[in-house]
Amino acid sequence: MNLTEKVAYIKGLTDGLKLDDNKDEVKVLKAITDLLEDLALTVADLEDAADETTELLDVLDEDLGAVEEVVYGEDCGCGCEEDDCDCCDDDEDLYEVTCPTCGDTICVNEEMLDEGAIACPTCGENLEFDFGPDLDMEEEPAE
Repeated sequence: MNLTEKVAYIKGLTDGLKLDDNKDEVKVLKAITDLLEDLALTVADLEDAADETTELLDVLDEDLGAVEEVVYGEDCGCGCEEDDCDCCDDDEDLYEVTCPTCGDTICVNEEMLDEGAIACPTCGENLEFDFGPDLDMEEEPAE
């Protein structure tokens, strides 16, 4: 039984008692059952609204997934937005760079490092690469 059915059952029981409607106790009892009925209907409305909201969120989540696929596409790991990019050949070494602003990890190749700087594809922060005499680019490439 749901709440509205339970309240209807209680209301039926009180009506079946054939109590004198002029007594104060009976007036209180009827007022309580009316209040319970109103509360049960309000809860039922809230449950319906919650169910509708959940369904809507599920639909929006699916739609957002489709939009993300269109916007971001298949990520090759280099930070570019091209679906068929040639910047990430399997033969060339990639290096992982972590953006200090957003914490996103970006894979870059030697050509990108030689340019000296790139913009983080996530937050737009300018990432500069400075190789002094102590730094060697042949450390550990990312696979």
